[in-house]
Order: sequence, then C-alpha cells, then structure tokens
Amino acid sequence: MKQRKVPMRKDIVTGEMAPKKQLVRVVRNQAQEVSIDPTGKQSGRGAYISLDVAIAQKAKKERTFDHAFGVKIDDQFYDDLIAYVDHQQARRELFDND
Repeated sequence: MKQRKVPMRKDIVTGEMAPKKQLVRVVRNQAQEVSIDPTGKQSGRGAYISLDVAIAQKAKKERTFDHAFGVKIDDQFYDDLIAYVDHQQARRELFDND
C-alpha cells in the first residue's frame, strides 16, 4: 500500500517543522478576532503552535501571536491557549497508543 504524505507545518514559536496533527492552529478572521481552531479548517490567517505547555507559555511571554497577526491580543486568549494545549497534551498521552 502506498504511504500517504504527512502534511508538515512550522511552529511559530520554535520555528521547527512538525506534522500537522502534533500542532494546534490559531486563526485570525477578517474581523481581526483571534481564536483557537481545533478543526484546522476555519477561514482566515492561521499560525501553528506545538502541543507543549512550555511552548504555549513562551508564546504568552513573548506575545508571539500579537506579532504574527498584527493585532493586540489580551492575556485571556493566551491563558485559554495554555489550558487548551495542556488538555490536548494530556489526551494525547492517555489515548495515543502509537
């Protein structure tokens, strides 16, 4: 059976390439609203971050998404992002049997 190509994306914080499934997409829509995109299919400008709490905390400290999207983002978004990444990381450890 032919192996499928694994889509790769760049982590905006570390600059490392990783498989798309190991990253979470953050999107800015036309109304300049920034949100987490769990489906990876929302329309708008997207940026990816690894499913790692330390990297999410570094993004908050450096205000990475403020610079990437050119908009002012409040701290609540970064706190929600850290909580989401922590939850997804825990799910991956529980359910990933690979």
